[in-house]
Amino acid sequence: MAAEGLRFDHFYAAHPTCSPTRGSILTGRHPNRYGTFTPNYSIRPEEITLADLLGEAGYLRGHFGKWHVGPVDAASPTNPGAMGFDEWLSHDNFFELDPPLSDNGGPPRVYPGESSAVLIDRTLRFIDEAREQDRPFLAFVWFASPHEPYSGLPEDLALYDDLPARYAGRDSITLTSNETGRPVRRALGDALRERYAEITAMDRAIGRLRDYLRDQDLRDNTIVWYVGDNGTPPGESVDTPLRGAKGDVYEGGTRVPAVVEWPARIATPCATRVPAVTSDFLPTLAAIAGVSVPSGRPLDGRDLGPVLDGTLDTRPEPIFFWQYDTRQLAGRDLQPWIDPDLQRGTTPLVKLMNGIATRNFTNYRFPEITAGDRRGPRAMVDNRYKLVVRDGPDSAPVLELFDIEADPAETVDLAGREPAVAATMQAALEAWQASVLESLSGADYGMGNAGR
Repeated sequence: MAAEGLRFDHFYAAHPTCSPTRGSILTGRHPNRYGTFTPNYSIRPEEITLADLLGEAGYLRGHFGKWHVGPVDAASPTNPGAMGFDEWLSHDNFFELDPPLSDNGGPPRVYPGESSAVLIDRTLRFIDEAREQDRPFLAFVWFASPHEPYSGLPEDLALYDDLPARYAGRDSITLTSNETGRPVRRALGDALRERYAEITAMDRAIGRLRDYLRDQDLRDNTIVWYVGDNGTPPGESVDTPLRGAKGDVYEGGTRVPAVVEWPARIATPCATRVPAVTSDFLPTLAAIAGVSVPSGRPLDGRDLGPVLDGTLDTRPEPIFFWQYDTRQLAGRDLQPWIDPDLQRGTTPLVKLMNGIATRNFTNYRFPEITAGDRRGPRAMVDNRYKLVVRDGPDSAPVLELFDIEADPAETVDLAGREPAVAATMQAALEAWQASVLESLSGADYGMGNAGR
């Protein structure tokens, strides 16, 4: 895909963890605006999604795979159907071989096979349905791979039989046991062998999709966009120039691979260094489909049409990141946005949490915003410069400024050398946070803090 389409060299996940980033793809908004602070916090039913918008243009809309912004069962007000999709074969969280999935909100059942192949099988069937109905289609294929606890097909594992010996001298890492669902220490080489096998299977599934589009004469005018949802987990990246990992607002936690193919519009292979983010999906695809973005509520993404055309070489506005500090919620009398009974997951997974093998979700109402609601690591990318802000021991912000063009590893802090740049960026970041907290209160829905 990178050799034949457009490669983004500065593409970002809107958040350094998965659920919030997935919310940003759906809404075009930073996840803190609607309380999806971290994994297992749900989206809010009042959000308007890309699927909602493309439904207005007659698209058939399907979701296949990991959902993780609320339960996928039929009763949930945040299942894929409630958030705009016509059909779904989905999981509350992640899955391995022989995945247990919910078909359009029904009770989960096991689908035998390698999970990425299972999802593509259903996706191709969905595209056939769209063709039979003579409708354009939107297919969200959200693979569970690569995600620990890792597993793979024997033929894929065999490709990496050399890794255990190659990394024999490296420290072991903590992963989930496929047998017990609890943490276990694993040799790095063994874990990488399984991780790479998962990636190989996912790559093969994407290849099947691309081949199908070509064989059915759909390739030229179908947009195929691949993107990651956060950085590599700590300890599992053995060769990276970036600082940090999943869970960090440094580049290693938020900069992700992204490539897009669309031969009708991207005729020549190319790459761009224009910063882009997962929140850009909604405004970009809405513009392509000819539908208006939601009015009366702020978006954090922009239309990347000029980037696809090669006519934009700098981003007109910055990208903001914020990992809300959920620890400061302890002791506050916050009421649930959604009835907790409607936030219970149904699809099982190997990794236990609080002793159970499903995932339940939460989302809160914020009747008032406190000073603590501004806490948490945050950052701002404005083309060349990146500002990182952390909360110091006395709550005073600690600033770091990096030239990520010259120093992508974020090794040289320029905050002392460029105080005016740091101060200007800090002011912009604080103004953006104020807008996000206004959204968090529910004001964007014209309903205050009513919630459901």
